[in-house]
Amino acid sequence: MTNEQNLLTVGSVPKKMLLFAIPIFFSNLFQQLYNAVDSLIVGNFLGPQALAAVGSSGSLIMLLIGFVNGVSLGAGVLVARLFGARNDKDLERAVHTTVALGLAAGGLLTVAGIIFTPQILRWMGTPADVLPQSIAYFRVYFLGSVAVVLYNMGAGILQSVGDSRSPMKYLILSSLVNVVLDLLFVAVFRWGVASAALATIISQALSAFLAFHKLGRVEGGYRVRWHSVRFDLPMLRQILTLGVPSGVQSSVISLANVIVQANINAFGADAMAGCGAYSKIEGFAFLPVTCFALALSTFVSQNIGAGRYDRVKQGMRFGLLCSPFLAECIGMAIFALAPWLVSAFSSDPNVIAFGAADARTVSLFYCLLAFSHCCAGILRGMGRPIIPMAIMLAVWCVLRICYITMAVHFIPDIQVIYWAYPITWGISSLLFAGCLTRLRFPPMAQQPQEN
Repeated sequence: MTNEQNLLTVGSVPKKMLLFAIPIFFSNLFQQLYNAVDSLIVGNFLGPQALAAVGSSGSLIMLLIGFVNGVSLGAGVLVARLFGARNDKDLERAVHTTVALGLAAGGLLTVAGIIFTPQILRWMGTPADVLPQSIAYFRVYFLGSVAVVLYNMGAGILQSVGDSRSPMKYLILSSLVNVVLDLLFVAVFRWGVASAALATIISQALSAFLAFHKLGRVEGGYRVRWHSVRFDLPMLRQILTLGVPSGVQSSVISLANVIVQANINAFGADAMAGCGAYSKIEGFAFLPVTCFALALSTFVSQNIGAGRYDRVKQGMRFGLLCSPFLAECIGMAIFALAPWLVSAFSSDPNVIAFGAADARTVSLFYCLLAFSHCCAGILRGMGRPIIPMAIMLAVWCVLRICYITMAVHFIPDIQVIYWAYPITWGISSLLFAGCLTRLRFPPMAQQPQEN
């Protein structure tokens, strides 16, 4: 795929955005299969306690990996802007600095995950009968942190230069490998819950290898040459300036979700399993949310780099209409099918009841989640990551924790925990809508650039 084909700065705005966003949608679909397949196979072959161990994984994994993924978003914004401006020299420096950052971050995450997992799980109030399996699962998962981070960095570079098809192909292949390995390790060999994590990291290592194999063969400033991988301090400073707010936002919101999970854990293993099963289902609802948020961030950044502000506005309007609409359609389907969807993970009536109640409280409000994420993607693409960080930390973290702490104290019902999400999504949507009405291009975007 040539650079011209990857450019989002020319051609029909709806067509370019859809052609870019649809592969991201399928990439995220198969990424979600990593989590869902683990839970499906573990729940059906190892039982509710093993399902609870895997089901509570999302918030803890995002707590430790979320910061790195957030920083990679900043790297993606910078890469997209330099690609849109056709500045190959700086693009090469940015790409190699991004890879160096991924290697360093993956190593740190491996150490941190192995050391701190037991303490964090105990702090979350994980029941004693679930704790040993949870520790085993997470420790094996974090052994593969380098592969997880490098794949996200590699896929982020490809998507930032407009190539969303290659990461999609790699995730489809690695997801199929994950399914086969899950069945082999868990159902055939009976190696236990930790083997589900082993299947996942082997699959992630495959996708990381394929992404960097591609980046090593492309022509242009984003080609990865391993002998050139090093930190370029000016580029690192720009990446961190754009990415640290997103990383802080992701980690702190994940911390808030860990606290939410701790409150769910207090209702027992069935609640953990049911809500964990729903969280896997919910991941599929987030697909139009994440694909359009990332598409908007890349589209806005490339077009700002090229000085095409008219296209920025057209892309914003298109994304803010499509993503909430698709998310709401999926939400209505989940609302209608909730008990049957949860029963795919466990046949236990109590587990199904908890999961279905969670789904039917939250699913009709997915449009608010989509709107907030798309606004955040637009602002990140414009080089203003502080605004979404401030809104999401204030509402999705501080307000959410305060609400749950007070509500559960006075009304010890798990239903009040479920409502934390729709309430905070609604408030953040109002704040983001207010920001968009006052949106101005940053000073750096005021100077038209020559092609």
